[in-house]
Amino acid sequence: MIITRLRVLAVALIALVALSFASTARADEGRVQIRFLKAGWVIGGTIGEGTLTFRGRRYPLSIGGLSYGLTFGGSVTNLRGRVRNINSARDVAGVYGAGSAGAAVIRGPQAVVLTNQSGAVMELSGNQTGLMVNLDLNGMAVSLR
Repeated sequence: MIITRLRVLAVALIALVALSFASTARADEGRVQIRFLKAGWVIGGTIGEGTLTFRGRRYPLSIGGLSYGLTFGGSVTNLRGRVRNINSARDVAGVYGAGSAGAAVIRGPQAVVLTNQSGAVMELSGNQTGLMVNLDLNGMAVSLR
């Protein structure tokens, strides 16, 4: 009786592990390009737009967010890269949170890795133009238009 229950438990555990690997294995990736304006004095705001290219289709994105901490100035940031662990374009939508530190006087490099509540991971790099000094916590909301 105990051996039968252990076998059932073992089979269920193996099935659960196999399903988790299968869903991860089916996850795909896309390309993202975003442009946003960030400005602030202690509290900052971000607004912008972008494009997701996924499975041969292009999806327009809206970007918005807030930050709090040492934030001073204004800048325009252009980032591009990839988004991993998505099964559909809808998986990109959500709130991405991060701590950031940086400075740009005229122009400076930027790189960031962000994760949302659906498990989508954005790996982005590019440049920031303007006058901006920041050491803050920020959240960025991405939505499909």
